Amino acid sequence: MKKSHILILLTIVLIGFGACEKDDICIDGDTPLLVIRFYDVDNPTELKDVTDFRIVGVGQNTTVTTVSDRTDTDSIAIPLKVTENTTGFYFISNSSDVETTDSSGETITVEGDLDTLYFNYSRIDKFVSRACGYIANYEDLTSDLKTETDNWIKDIEIVTPLVENSTAAHVKIFH
Repeated sequence: MKKSHILILLTIVLIGFGACEKDDICIDGDTPLLVIRFYDVDNPTELKDVTDFRIVGVGQNTTVTTVSDRTDTDSIAIPLKVTENTTGFYFISNSSDVETTDSSGETITVEGDLDTLYFNYSRIDKFVSRACGYIANYEDLTSDLKTETDNWIKDIEIVTPLVENSTAAHVKIFH
């Protein structure tokens, strides 16, 4: 009688493992990040670090977690909102910890050379697998820099208006 119980148990376990499919494990289920490279406005082919760079989402009180805070960097990868067609960021050069108010009257806890930049896009939901579900890709990417008297960002070029991976730059910012 014990052998039959063991045989039944082994059969159930084998059927259970056999029922799993490749789709039950999510490997490629991440929505792509927007990749931005910073260039020298006087020499547009040369990358140029932004000093003490900080990036904060408009309406947020914390920095964007995909970018090291207060670092000198020539490239970043940032998330776009998956539930809206616009995402806004405060791009801050030479940042420090002082409370300030932006042009719309919103109080944020940073100071430095602050530029407000919005990215506009259309979302495309893409089915990846049963385990991953859907991810968002973005198309028709455009930018909207809020013009102020002393913007540190001098020009923006959309390299590719389709954001479907995080491997190459989508945007060039000249400063």
